[in-house]
Amino acid sequence: MSTWHPITSTPSILGESPFWHPQEQMLYWADIAGCKVHRLNAFTGDVETWGMPSEPGCFAPAKSGGFIIALRDRIVRAQSWGGELEQLCVIDHDASTTRSNDGKCDAAGRFWVGTMFEPRTANNAQLLCWDGRTLQFKQGNAIVANALAFSPDGKTIYWADTPQHTIWAWNFDAATGAMTNQRIFKEFAAKPAGWVSGQAQNGGYGGRPDGAAVDVQGNLWVAMFEGKRVVQLSPTGVELQSIETPMTTCTMPAFGGDDMQTLYLTSARHGRSEAETTREPQMGCVFSMRVNVAGMPVNFYSD
Repeated sequence: MSTWHPITSTPSILGESPFWHPQEQMLYWADIAGCKVHRLNAFTGDVETWGMPSEPGCFAPAKSGGFIIALRDRIVRAQSWGGELEQLCVIDHDASTTRSNDGKCDAAGRFWVGTMFEPRTANNAQLLCWDGRTLQFKQGNAIVANALAFSPDGKTIYWADTPQHTIWAWNFDAATGAMTNQRIFKEFAAKPAGWVSGQAQNGGYGGRPDGAAVDVQGNLWVAMFEGKRVVQLSPTGVELQSIETPMTTCTMPAFGGDDMQTLYLTSARHGRSEAETTREPQMGCVFSMRVNVAGMPVNFYSD
C-alpha cells in the first residue's frame, strides 16, 4: 500500500465535495465554511480559487460546460469557472439553521443535495433531488447528510447521517430516481464518552461516516471523520480495509488520475482546537495516495 501525500499547502477551513474532471485533468473541491471552491492542476500544482456568496455545500461539473452548485439555500448554475451564478431554485429550509451539504449527480444527470441542521438538536436534514425542473424531497430524518453514493450498476443508492453513525442503502431506480427498500448498510460504534482527539490509537474510536466514493468493483470508500481513517466497505457492508489517514478530520474521498487509481481526500479544521491544529498543521489540506482499484468517474449534470 502506498502512502498519503499532501497536494495542497494552504488548508481549507472545511474541505469537501472533491471530484476529478477527466477532460480537464483537474481536481475540484469546496471549502464550505470558507465560501470558496478550488481547482488544482495535478501537473503544475497550481490552485485556483473562486469565491461564493454563501457556503457551497457541494457541486458537480455539467455536461454542457461549467458547474451546478448547491449554496446555503439555493442551487445555482455557472456556465464556466468564475462565471455568473444563475439561480435554478431555492431550497425551502430555514437558512438561519440549515444549509446544503454533501451531494453529487447520478448517472442520469440529476443533482442530489443533502442538507445539515447546524444546531444538531433535531432530525431536520433532508435529501433532495433537482431534476432540471423541480426540487424533489427524497428522504429525511437526519441531522447531517453525508456519504451520498451510487453503485456502479445504478441499482443501489447510499446515504448517511453522520451523527447517527449510520449509512443506509436503498434500491435505486436509475430511470426515475425512486428509492425503495431502505435498510441499514453499515453502523459504526458511537463516540465514547470523554474521547479526546490525539489519544493513542485514537482511543479506540473509529470515527463517524462523512463523504464517500465508489470503486468499479462496487465497494464504498468512506472518510471516517475524527477516526483518522478511510474504510473500504464491500457491497454487502463488510469492512475490507481501514486505511490510516494523516488527518484526524478527513472528510471525503474521490478517485481520479488517468487510470482513476489515485484516491484524493479532503479534510477540515473548522471548529477544531488550537491543540489539534498545532499537532496536525496540515489539517484542512488535500491529500492523495495510489490505490489498487479504479474508482468510478464523476457523474455530470445534465441540463
